[in-house]
Amino acid sequence: MTEEAELPPAPEQAREVFGERFPDAVRYAELLAEAGVRRGLIGPREVPRLWERHLLNCAVLSEVVPEGVTVCDVGSGAGLPGIPLALVREDLKITLLEPLLRRTNFLSEVVELLGLDHVTVVRGRAEEVLGKLQPVHVVTARAVAPLDRLAGWGVPLLRPYGEMLALKGDTAEEEVKAAGAALSKLGAESVSVVQVGEGVVDPPSTVVRVEVGESPGGVRFAAKRAKAARVGRARRRR
Repeated sequence: MTEEAELPPAPEQAREVFGERFPDAVRYAELLAEAGVRRGLIGPREVPRLWERHLLNCAVLSEVVPEGVTVCDVGSGAGLPGIPLALVREDLKITLLEPLLRRTNFLSEVVELLGLDHVTVVRGRAEEVLGKLQPVHVVTARAVAPLDRLAGWGVPLLRPYGEMLALKGDTAEEEVKAAGAALSKLGAESVSVVQVGEGVVDPPSTVVRVEVGESPGGVRFAAKRAKAARVGRARRRR
């Protein structure tokens, strides 16, 4: 490993956040720093800040995820935020959704190596799995796309009255304003920007929370879900 890509020791906050799973968090960080860089899943310049900028930044999302729910991490990439969330919340059933084969291979290896029995890896795009995956309580995402586009992929995967939690940066408020009309069409009933990880990460992580009503994705996506479900039932009967 080059000096530029050297993984620093885990900060003390990581022991507190990951608890009994701290050794697994360390192993995941090592995998990202080694295989993750080698396979082009993260850039080598990210390695020195893996703990603060990536693992802890994602793990604190658990503060706003309800207990015992189903979660779909859209565009999971190298497993962020899905895997840190899985390490701190074994009460969740998490699907890591990712379209690229080299990434899903990495995710499957990590899930097996860390014994994350409550995590499933699915290869595909959100629009392709609509009606095939069971609708979930919570959709998560990080650095996938602008909010309006991300919501178009993630919101239709929700159950009625579910929520999308998108980790965003300094532009979160601006994105919410720009995406207002699109979110309304997708059935959003409430949109807010919340801070998580106070005292753990500096600055705290910014999360855009999109809560939906009884028709996630709006009328158009309700029809698509129903059609996909009918096709799925017909195939199973054959």
